[in-house]
Amino acid sequence: MAEEAKKLAAYAAVDNHVQVRKEGGGRLRVDSFFSARFFCNRLIFSHLLLFQARQLILQHGLTLSDLDRHPELDVAIDGADEVDADLTLIKGGGGCLTQEKIVAGCAKHFVVIADFRKDSKALGQQWKKGVPIEVIPMAYVPISRTIAKRFGGEANLRMAVSKAGPVVTDNSNFILDWKFECAQKWKEVNTAIKMIPGVVETGLFVGMAERAYFGMEDGSVQVRDPPVN
Repeated sequence: MAEEAKKLAAYAAVDNHVQVRKEGGGRLRVDSFFSARFFCNRLIFSHLLLFQARQLILQHGLTLSDLDRHPELDVAIDGADEVDADLTLIKGGGGCLTQEKIVAGCAKHFVVIADFRKDSKALGQQWKKGVPIEVIPMAYVPISRTIAKRFGGEANLRMAVSKAGPVVTDNSNFILDWKFECAQKWKEVNTAIKMIPGVVETGLFVGMAERAYFGMEDGSVQVRDPPVN
């Protein structure tokens, strides 16, 4: 059911945000670990992908690019581990938070697709694994202590499942998962954590997404826009 819900959300996002041009001039980024096959069934288009989806895209005869050649994207369509009522996201469950945030920041439009399990009024209601934080390996202990002291909760080193030792990101860094205790002022917290020496990036995406599509259990798709302040 969740897979079908993801597909419905993905199709709705593509239909509403992708204009297929005959000359193939548009540039789209699809999340590397978030069911890229749904897009391949929907698009004949020019794509920008992270490493995990390379083979899938090439098998479908689509054009693979990178930010060196196309530093500005028309739209980035991505998944999320959790989305709150303000369209603040937690991302990084798969370990690619830094690269995902870079790409989202290069896009004119950043759109989120998710299934009903990722929808929350407040962060932490659905996603219980904490906020991923990518850090320089030598600094993970002092960073963990600083985050716990300043913001509460605990920040634990993410360990690999199928091999010994910690998870290592595509950037050769470690990931801390910060399990926070209560609601936070996420914009302020995100900025403060990024200022800690040794922090590379956080999995908090604040004020970046312009719309979210949720595939629901009943086969419908719900759309959420940021609140009007």
